[in-house]
Amino acid sequence: MACALLSCVVTVGLPAARLKDLTLVEGGRENQLVGYGLVVGLAGEGDSNAASTLRAVSNTLQRYGITVSAQDIKAKNVAAVMLTANIGPFLKPGARIDVMVSSMGDAKTLQGGVLLQSPLLGADGRVYAVGQGAIAIGGFFGGAGGAGGATVQKNHPTVGTISNGAIVEREIPAQFVRDDMIRLLLHNPDFTSAARMADAVNFRWPGALAHAIDSATVQVNIPDEYRGRDVAFLADLGTVEVQPDTLARIVLNERTGTIVATSTVRISQVAIAHGALTITVTNNVGVSQPNAFAPGGATVAVPTTQTDVTETKGGFTILNEPPTIDRLAAALNALGVSSRDMMAIFQSLKRAGALQADLIIN
Repeated sequence: MACALLSCVVTVGLPAARLKDLTLVEGGRENQLVGYGLVVGLAGEGDSNAASTLRAVSNTLQRYGITVSAQDIKAKNVAAVMLTANIGPFLKPGARIDVMVSSMGDAKTLQGGVLLQSPLLGADGRVYAVGQGAIAIGGFFGGAGGAGGATVQKNHPTVGTISNGAIVEREIPAQFVRDDMIRLLLHNPDFTSAARMADAVNFRWPGALAHAIDSATVQVNIPDEYRGRDVAFLADLGTVEVQPDTLARIVLNERTGTIVATSTVRISQVAIAHGALTITVTNNVGVSQPNAFAPGGATVAVPTTQTDVTETKGGFTILNEPPTIDRLAAALNALGVSSRDMMAIFQSLKRAGALQADLIIN
């Protein structure tokens, strides 16, 4: 298994970044849309005649003057799907957005399917966009299941996207300037970062009177020279560079064995011991045959079991100053600790009170 240092990413202090990359203008947020639709043309890989799918097909046909009972419909080429999309701020009618399509029933794949025209609704129940088009799943599903069958699958074939597959039908009103003031919302709330942003804006425009309201909000007054030119001020405001602060944080992903830690993580003086015990059990089946011409002799199978125990030497390392994540990573690598063992050590350090950082386990 790879050494801990190879699987541990340590982020260093961030260089200066633009305000437009660190904040969101209040009033300029995205909104979520959701809808229900039918995907057709699935070549027998669709839903297995689910009642909801059959009723949806019947309702669709009735729109075109064709009255068919749900009991008379076979829907193996059709799949019921849920649609999700994000509509950005300031989008006008006629703009296009991407649509995510996810199967609701037991369809095997959406490969080659086409979404029929379906409305996308906001949280208020109003239609803001309409989606339609061919689905791209970025994978495939093939073969025959069941006894003696074999299947081949790549990626997740029951979820796909339609690039620019929805047309915006209604604009969502957005107001980003109120009383000649703009509020910037931090993507990563932090008091230090908010204070630095306000200082940087005041240094650039002394008349802006920027100040941090809390860890997530910086309020900026539009300078007199930009009155009536709100968009121009926002464009220039986004180019102001600030060095954000980073919290002491370690993120552990147990599924992949990945560890990400910020450079602000500090470790108190601590001693760490690491060892491993491996037990291997092997089962073998031998054959015992009787002697030649032995009366009533028969060949029998004789199982045998062999158990081996291997214990590696554990190292004992004392971490002295400087108590940084770099020092800890170097010490753990000297002990030959794997990434998954390192996760257990970090959790033990947190419980011991020696880790001054937030520990997040995914």
